[in-house]
This record gives sequence, C-alpha cells and structure tokens, in this order.
Amino acid sequence: MRAALFVLAAEWLFASMGATVKWAASSLPFEMLVFARNLAGLLLVSLLAWRVRLPLRPRAGTWRLHLLRAVLGLSAMYCLFIALAHLPLANAVLLKMTAPLFIPLVAMLWLSESPGWRTAFALAIGFVGVAVILRPSGHWEAMAVVGLLGGALIGAAKVSVRRLAQEEPVMRIVFYFALFSTVLSAVPLPWRWQTPQGEEWGLLLALGVFGTAAQLLLTRALQLSRASAIAPLSYSSLLFGALLGYVFWKEVPAPLFWLGAALVVAAGLLVLRRRRVGGTGVGVLNKGDEC
Repeated sequence: MRAALFVLAAEWLFASMGATVKWAASSLPFEMLVFARNLAGLLLVSLLAWRVRLPLRPRAGTWRLHLLRAVLGLSAMYCLFIALAHLPLANAVLLKMTAPLFIPLVAMLWLSESPGWRTAFALAIGFVGVAVILRPSGHWEAMAVVGLLGGALIGAAKVSVRRLAQEEPVMRIVFYFALFSTVLSAVPLPWRWQTPQGEEWGLLLALGVFGTAAQLLLTRALQLSRASAIAPLSYSSLLFGALLGYVFWKEVPAPLFWLGAALVVAAGLLVLRRRRVGGTGVGVLNKGDEC
C-alpha cells in the first residue's frame, strides 16, 4: 500500500511537471526548461551518489553506452517537452506512455530478442490505439508525431539501460545520464537564453522540484515493492494530466481519445505482464526512466 501511494504521488508530480512545462513554454524557450529539469536531476543524483559513496568511474568500454543512453533520453525529453507545449496535456502524457510498446521492438532489433506472439498481439492493439489518438484529421497531428517519437526514444533509452545494467550499477547509470544530459542540454543556452522574469523563476523552480520529488517517490516505491506489481499505477498520470488540463486550460479530451487511451493502456499492461513473466528486469527499466 505504501508503494502504491508513493507511485500515485509520483505520477501526480510528473503530471504537475508536465503542466508546468506547458505553462512555462508560453514565455520561455523549451531548451531552458529541458536544462532546468536536467540540472535539478543532476543535483539530486549527485547527493544520492555522495551519500552511498558510489564509485563514479565507469567500467571499461561502457562510455559509449552511457553517452548513447544520455542522447536517447535527452532527445526524448526534447520531443516530449515540445509536445507538452503544443498539445492538450492529456494527449502529451499519453504519448509518453507509449514507451512500453516500443521496448520489445527495440529489444528485438538491438538484443535479438523474440517478442512472442502474445506480445506481438499486444503491440498490434497498442498501435491501433496510437492510430486512433493521432487522428489524421486533427489539427495537432504533427506535434502528436513528435510526442510519439518521444515515446519511441524513451523505449530505446530503457533498452539501453537494460544493456548497461549488465555491467554497471543502476545508480551509476542514472548519474551519468544526469551528468551528460545536463552538459548536452547546456549547449544551446548561449543562443536560446532568456533571462526569466518574475513568476518565470518560480516556474523553473517548480519544474525542478516536481520532477526531482517524483523521482525520489518512484525510487522509494521501487524499493518497497516489485516494479511489475506497481507498474500499472503509472498510468494514473493520464487521469491526472486530463484533470490538470481541464482545470488550467479547459481541455476536454474527445471520446476517440479515451478509446485510443484504453487500447494503449491495455497493450502496455499486457507487454509489462509478458516481460514480468519472461524475467526481463522491468525494475531496471523503470529506474532508468528520467523523463
């Protein structure tokens, strides 16, 4: 029960972070928002690494994987922040939640894993849901594709975490993701910097606080319970996103959205269940999700 409450609180904070991104993006460049999110994560992870006296030197031959994981995760973050700025909040949150649909595909191409017919059936259901969500006649279809790309990149990043976890402890993986992502996201700042004014400072602070607190709660939940047992609760962020979208922007998802959402959620749960049965380390995958 404690783990479930921590997950629900974490998903509420992740949805609140998404709402903050959407609000702040109306006046600040999204490059600054991505940097603020990564800087807050780096400060948190550095503190945790210091507390557990984590040896920071990576094992030989893993530098490229650490960098690849950072590039994938950071690219996903850019895509999702752009989607949050332009889409209804619930839609952007749901597109992020398509990541489990891409994990078996990436694992098949990268790690030569066979997904099995049950997983293939679940993926077919999920991508039908994605097609419903994208709605070719909708005015936001281009940005929806950007959000879907973000979900695909999260899936690829999680597979890279799984590959790294064969040689590195999870805390070191998260540390180098935070470090590389902060450095890389600082690169465009000289061209895109805009000095925050008034409430914009508060929005940047809230962005870092919400994301960091959500990470802590999710990590604590994973310490208290099996990831496969609490993973279904992560879909609560869809409801939280819909609620915040309605309260702040009067966004009301269309009936077709809920149909697509039901298909995506059902497919995601089926994939997670199959991966739990197959023993593929869902806990490691979830701990590596920094978006």
